[in-house]
Amino acid sequence: MSFTRTLRAVGGAVVAGALLFGSAPTALADQIRDDQWPLKSFDAESVWKASTGKGVTVAVIDVPVNGDHPDLKGSVLPGKDIENGGPANHQDQDNHGTSMASVIAGHGHGAGGSGGVKGIAPGAKILPVGMPSEDEISNSGGLAEALKYAVDNGASVINMSIGQSYVSEDVKQAISYANKKDVLLVAATGNSGSEIDPLAASPGLLAVGAVDKAGQVWQDSNYGPQTMLTAPGVHIRSAAASKPYRLADGTSDATAYVSGAAALLRSKFPDLTAGQVANRLVKTAGLPPGQEGMKLPDPHYGYGFIRPLRALTQDIPAGSKNGPLKTPKAEPGAGAGGATSLGSSGTGGDQASEQKDSGLGTGAIVGIAAGVLVVVALIVIVVVRQKKNGRNGPPNGGPGGFGGPGFMPQQPGPFQQPAPYQHPGPYQQPGPYQQPGPYQHQPGAPGAFPPVPPPVQPPGQ
Repeated sequence: MSFTRTLRAVGGAVVAGALLFGSAPTALADQIRDDQWPLKSFDAESVWKASTGKGVTVAVIDVPVNGDHPDLKGSVLPGKDIENGGPANHQDQDNHGTSMASVIAGHGHGAGGSGGVKGIAPGAKILPVGMPSEDEISNSGGLAEALKYAVDNGASVINMSIGQSYVSEDVKQAISYANKKDVLLVAATGNSGSEIDPLAASPGLLAVGAVDKAGQVWQDSNYGPQTMLTAPGVHIRSAAASKPYRLADGTSDATAYVSGAAALLRSKFPDLTAGQVANRLVKTAGLPPGQEGMKLPDPHYGYGFIRPLRALTQDIPAGSKNGPLKTPKAEPGAGAGGATSLGSSGTGGDQASEQKDSGLGTGAIVGIAAGVLVVVALIVIVVVRQKKNGRNGPPNGGPGGFGGPGFMPQQPGPFQQPAPYQHPGPYQQPGPYQQPGPYQHQPGAPGAFPPVPPPVQPPGQ
């Protein structure tokens, strides 16, 4: 699958009417918030008592964002438009970047932020990083540049609700750079109901699939052994750039929810590494009824769907630095330092330590080798003349290696689950979704999407 437009059209956005901020009836305004079933499922009010994501910057690598949207105003930094130059916070056409930003850090509008869309981490800041269009991405190196920009400009979480059919060496190096700088990279698995996208499958990324209200995997969510988590991705209400709101399905929205949950954790636990944040999300993930005993990670569910309140409040050992994240491997010939090169912004610390450990420069090694050859020649002459057994042999030693066993994700065992997303029972299903085809999932006419009943406080929460 090629880049950008494939996942930017995730699920096919469906806008419920031409809602205007200044003239919307109160009931309709309330419906926008009521449509945000993930907030009810997460028990967001309790989540926000533990953390709002304050002090955390989440980069959204996507089309630029409409930073003037009432539900986002004041929470979107200028950022950078990689394709056109300049800031990336003035989008008024393509909706996708604005949608992802609002799922992560929307704060609503009106009295007490009671109207409009609210994100799972309303206290976080969004750093928009605009990407090139599909026909330019393969030659532009845009994603590598976007990743390095996000890392160098304060992002501790990077949301990539995008797809890319080929992961270049520059992108691999940029991923490694982000890993070395302790930035958590979150990517969408894709929306074709087939093999996971190559970008999301890359080592060092947290790959996210989509589930519905019942915690069941969305039928078009891509899958594979690299899938780590799932999150709400069906009938997701979010802000838009060209119009106030949209309603859509897709792994893009699920990825944004995971990025927002990561922001909550990075705010509350600033000393945890990116891998340890991922570990908390994994260890507190849930599975739908009847699936609790499946072998994990599952290609479709990963370790299960996120449960932010548990991730914030349960006693979870920090674990190893990398947690369940796989470290990108170095590849010889991939530039200085291979795939683990820090790029132009890096310090080159790993390369320096390797040279120091060898203890010898190239010139010294050549000189020693020449001296050894001379000594060997003299010994051979002596042996031949005196008919004695030779004693020479190759010098001891050789190049050393670094590293050790890779991280093996600890199996959390069956999760204690009263039901999906901390509910005491299955969610009420709105009925079969009308689906004309991949990427164009029409949830029905405006108002057909029923609000979710208020959550019942589950036992033990």
